[in-house]
This record gives sequence, C-alpha cells and structure tokens, in this order.
Amino acid sequence: MPSNARATSLTRRGILAAGGALGLGAVLAACGDGDKKDAGSSASASAKSGSWEFKDDRGQTVKTKATPKNIVAFTGTAAALKDFGVEVTGVFGPTYVEDPKTKAKKPDVQAGDLDITKVKVIGNVWGEFNIEEYLKLQPEVLITDMWEKDALWYVPEEQKDKILKIAPSVALWAAGKSMPSVLQRHSDLAASLGADVNSEQVKKDKARFEAAAERLRKVAQGKKDIKVLIGSGAPDTFYVSTPVRPTDTLFFQELGINIVTPGKLDPSGWFELLSWENVDKYKADVILLDNRTGTLQPEQLKAKPTWAALPAVKAGQVFPRVTEPVYSYAKCAPLLEDLATALENAKKVS
Repeated sequence: MPSNARATSLTRRGILAAGGALGLGAVLAACGDGDKKDAGSSASASAKSGSWEFKDDRGQTVKTKATPKNIVAFTGTAAALKDFGVEVTGVFGPTYVEDPKTKAKKPDVQAGDLDITKVKVIGNVWGEFNIEEYLKLQPEVLITDMWEKDALWYVPEEQKDKILKIAPSVALWAAGKSMPSVLQRHSDLAASLGADVNSEQVKKDKARFEAAAERLRKVAQGKKDIKVLIGSGAPDTFYVSTPVRPTDTLFFQELGINIVTPGKLDPSGWFELLSWENVDKYKADVILLDNRTGTLQPEQLKAKPTWAALPAVKAGQVFPRVTEPVYSYAKCAPLLEDLATALENAKKVS
C-alpha cells in the first residue's frame, strides 16, 4: 500500500478515532455482500432483468436487483469511474485540501477530475467515515480499493461491520497486480455499472496509455544504468518502497526500469524505514517522491542536510510519484509519459 499509509497500516486502526460509535438500530439493513458463488463472469449487468452482479477481487459476487445508481466510493476509485463514465453520489478518502486561512477547498491529488462541490464527502482523512451521512445517501453499493487481502481501503476497521450492513461492497486490488491488469478490472467494473468503455474517448485514452508504456519500455532499455529509488518523506523517517507490491512500480520493473530494492523490509513487507542520518544507504540517480498530501515535499525537505546531499537531489533528479494512482487510462498514461521524460533526461550521478 502507499508508503505513508503503509507506515501506519498496522497501527492507524488502533490509534485514530473512527468518528464515534453510532447507534444505528433498525436502520441497518443486513444487505451482506451477496452470493459468493462464481457466476462465470467477473462483471455482468442484465439489461433484460435489470439485475446487476459483479465478482470483485475478494472473490465475492455482489448482486443487486438493479444496476446501482447511488454509489459511494473511495475518492481515487470514484475518480477512475468518472473517467470511464460512471458518476458517484458520495466519496470517502482524501478529497480536498483546505486553506488554513481562507478555508477554501481545492481538490486533493487523489480526486482526479471529480467535482468536489457535487459529491458528498463523508470522510476526508484516514479513520473518518460518517455513517449517518452515508445512510442519508441511501447507497446501493460501496466501492473501494484493496491493498491487503479483504482489507477495505479507508473503511475504518472499528466501523466496518456497521458500514457493510448498509449496502453491499466491492473491492478491487490496488497492489500486488501490475497496472494494466488493475486498469482492466476498473474498466470491467465501470462497464458493469453501465459505462461505455468502448467509447471513442476511452479508446483514445487506452491507446495513449499503451503508447506511453511502449515509450517507457524503449527508454528503459537505453537507461539500464540509471537507478531509480521510490521514496516517501516523513518528519523522522524516510521510507524506501519495495517495487514488487505497488501496481505502478511493479509495472515499471516489467518495462525494464532499474528500481532500487530495499534489503530490510518492515514486517508488513512494503518498505524499509531509514533514519534521516542513513538516508544515503542506497545509491540512486533518480528519486520518485511520494506526492500525496501529508508527505514531505522537496521544498520541505530542503531543511534536511542529508537529503540535500543526495546525488539525485543535487542533480535535480527528484520527481513526484503519484503513489495512489487513479486507475483510469486517462490518468495513468501521463504517469508513464512523465517518467519516460524524466529518464530520457536523467544522468548517472550515483
């Protein structure tokens, strides 16, 4: 899972308040997650009967009497569905950033092209999920990512049982699978929900993604000596991510990019924690730095002498990494294009 979230994935659920226990009483309808039996297709919507079903990445088949219209989703998933042509009613997860002075809200990096003024935000930070507001939306399905098996991303563990009684849930892998397969699953889900995934725009976006992947493959062939480190900054720690679990870095490796593999992973198996005194443990020519809200960015990192001394930093070869991609072709294609450009201009400095 993403580096700053990974760092606290084992403790966040026990530390952060989940918004208080709500006495929901009889309003909690025991919808369940539907029939788990394999229907023989990962996604289907019956136009004749009006029923809907989708087999998610937990292996659970969700069934409803009609194709869901009132959809509540994790922000990044909602943004991906929008690109495929599916609108959601509500979101949870990083959706907006508020100016501390003016209180004006601007979209978070994970919100994509969502109009944050038109969706109901029932939680904007980890551990925040307003069940009362969720109920008001009369959700027909809840959709989110999955970074660990059966763990619903940004659904607070303390509230999960109550939340999952309100509407059926769908979870799609956001880790452990290469980016193209994850994109296909989001396309499958969007198609099941009524989107035209063969529209001219989606086909154009997919062609752009495929062209970007081929470009990146060719660039990687000529830059095998360039070492790329995947990192995330926190006040006391620098996280070096393993490339084999995130969908983007796994795909980058498949394309031939030389990514630093940390040797001493934490118990979760996602990253190695380095003190700022030891931030130079791994030689790197390029650093891809976590760009999410809440992580330290290059301007903030200037205050750390050991960071400033890194060869990649001195060479100006630090680039933002979209750690939690919006899984649509429209949003993932630029990630590959930007990395290709960065590597084309990168020099060996380590």
